[in-house]
Amino acid sequence: MSERESMPYDVVIVGAGPAGLTAAIRLKQLSNENGQELSVCVLEKGSEVGAHILSGAVIDPQGMDELFPDWRDTDCPLAQTPVTENYHWVLTKKGKVNLPHLWTPPFLHNKGTYTTSLANLCRWLAGKAEELGVEIFPGFAAAEILYHEDGRVKGVATGDMGVARDGTRKPDYQPGLELHAKYTFFSEGARGHLTKQVIRQFDLDRDSQPQTYGLGVKELWDIAPEKHVPGRVIHTQGFPLDEHTNGGGWIYHQANGQVSIGFVTWLNYSNPYVSPFHEMQTWKTHPAVAELLEGGKRVAYGARVINEGGLQAIPELVFPGGALIGCSAGFLNVPRIKGVHGAQKSAMMAAEAAFEAIRAGREGDTLYAYPQAFRASWLYKELSVARNVAPLVKKFGDFAGSGLSGVNMWFEHFGVRMPFTMKLKPDHTTLWRKDQVKPKVYPKPDGVLTFDRLSSVFLSNTNHEEDQPVHLQLKDPSRPIEYNLPLYDEPSRLYCPAGVYEVVGEEEGDPKYVINAQNCVHCKTCDIKDPTQNINWVVPEGGGGPNYPNM
Repeated sequence: MSERESMPYDVVIVGAGPAGLTAAIRLKQLSNENGQELSVCVLEKGSEVGAHILSGAVIDPQGMDELFPDWRDTDCPLAQTPVTENYHWVLTKKGKVNLPHLWTPPFLHNKGTYTTSLANLCRWLAGKAEELGVEIFPGFAAAEILYHEDGRVKGVATGDMGVARDGTRKPDYQPGLELHAKYTFFSEGARGHLTKQVIRQFDLDRDSQPQTYGLGVKELWDIAPEKHVPGRVIHTQGFPLDEHTNGGGWIYHQANGQVSIGFVTWLNYSNPYVSPFHEMQTWKTHPAVAELLEGGKRVAYGARVINEGGLQAIPELVFPGGALIGCSAGFLNVPRIKGVHGAQKSAMMAAEAAFEAIRAGREGDTLYAYPQAFRASWLYKELSVARNVAPLVKKFGDFAGSGLSGVNMWFEHFGVRMPFTMKLKPDHTTLWRKDQVKPKVYPKPDGVLTFDRLSSVFLSNTNHEEDQPVHLQLKDPSRPIEYNLPLYDEPSRLYCPAGVYEVVGEEEGDPKYVINAQNCVHCKTCDIKDPTQNINWVVPEGGGGPNYPNM
């Protein structure tokens, strides 16, 4: 008999991001409107709601409009900074070309959008959810999926607290808590720990393309007041990436004199010496970016992967007893660089399907009404328009691919649907051997404009209890040194934006692999890019990880 206590709910939601909170709110709205009380619980592994939330972010308000039609008349932080200007820069090493607005498909324009801190928006949504009676448990990491004897998902269990690195129980040990539900929603964001398991358990990706990802490295800067233009949005492509590496940068002028800047490196790159962190630091040295930041101060840092597979990489959304919502499923629109509105729409559709099933007494069955609603929604249509953009860029390179994807989107805009959907290749399969490439050499940080990884992690307020099991698990501990090092020069020490992975003793001829798990910012890159899929990211003790103030 388990020593864990259990708590029953109608719906348990894993993750207090925009999708998880929206689903909770919509469930409570429906229960209030129909006079049928539902119990709803949201688990959040961060120390508070928003602590693990990171996004650019320019947000299409379509999801918010459906959830709270009057949100503009409230204290919602999204209303603070409407987008007023929109630019797209093509960067060379020293110069830039501002792509004419008329050249870009209307699909990519930012009219009517807003730029804000997604973490603060989630905090606002959490307040609204709690007003409606949703129970939110921050600092509790869902660590295990529970199943009924017939295979249906029964709920989740939180991780045990107070377990030492060697697996023994410390004096403050507390067993995890089981949360049983009629339906369980997984809203963990891109590459979720439990989402991976439930996809594998029910073979949900059998008919979809493999999901692909990009790593976004972000900084917040206080800049000189005369340089700040609230609502100005800039996206860049080109410098510093080479022809075998895709991605681009962003500059968003947000509230309170701050700019959100960042750089996304798509994880399909081939050179094992690429470091997404250093690509971002190098991007800041471009004259157009450096001029903006001159005289400013960096105040926050973080990193997180985003889904880039698009429509064809979305797995089956439902299984007996639950559903995938938000970035757990992969609703991000790649060319628009927007996922919040899609996350919210998916959450509302899942919530509506679950409410109707519970009201009809069909508890724990498969919510087929959710994927049916998705295929009939504006979200499906939007993602369909964008479905070939990332694959075209990956296949034909940054400039030729961007041109072809632009033509593709113009055709789709005028109702001419392309008669093909391109396939995707898993990111971990794209690395070339080290003897096939030229090593990249990045300039040393100056501590003013560019920085090292450890000082950056310090700004993320990352903290883990050191005496706990390492949450970055190696399936084969010998593989980093015996396989990755001779073939790829052990790329984890470069693709990790937090300096988690090191090889020590190499000069002495006795290399050893070191995992500094306490530095981990939960970006999930290692779980994705390791060439033999040897690293498995699992949840650490609840409350661990970054503590982002307003990312």
